[in-house]
Amino acid sequence: MSGVGPVEPGEGTRARDDSRPDDSPPPGRPPQRRLARLHDRHRPLLLAATAVAALLAAGGYLYATRQQKPPSPPPPYPSQVVTIAYLHTRPTPRGAPPRSFSLSVRLSVESGPPVTVTRIAQPYAGLSVTSIPRPPFRTEAGSARKIAITMQVTECGKAPENAGLPFLDVTLRNTRAIEDHSYILGPRYAHDLSAALHVACGNHSR
Repeated sequence: MSGVGPVEPGEGTRARDDSRPDDSPPPGRPPQRRLARLHDRHRPLLLAATAVAALLAAGGYLYATRQQKPPSPPPPYPSQVVTIAYLHTRPTPRGAPPRSFSLSVRLSVESGPPVTVTRIAQPYAGLSVTSIPRPPFRTEAGSARKIAITMQVTECGKAPENAGLPFLDVTLRNTRAIEDHSYILGPRYAHDLSAALHVACGNHSR
């Protein structure tokens, strides 16, 4: 009996499983194309997550840098930024007590917080002082204020005959401190004060 039977596989060959496609990878190995597709699909999310992490790290660094900044220095003492200059004599206000005389000064605040004048005085026991504006009054930094001062001789025996180096006592206040400070107003002030005292007490027995 003759016929052709099935061809036996030769050496080194193996039977193909027609149930599995030719291009499918062997069992147990992850498909590389699928991994590539997953990587491409999730790449924007990975990039966004990396950017967010970088921003958070930068924000934490900036916060830490701000936290480590040294505190700002305190404001200056009021006497360090206030100057008082003598201007001139002025007419005595109407209704002022006898033996009174008036003069003008200019108060300037250079910098820092506003400065409040809470008191204006002078060192002689025989003189009293009033001013316009009346204390307390406030002056902003970078500005100046003209002050009209009226002095009354209350007791000629306790007022100086010649004011050699007179000064003005002022109490100043700002957010840093309260200070009592004496301002020497110069030779013109000394001359005008001595002349006013001579007129006020010229006919009075000391």
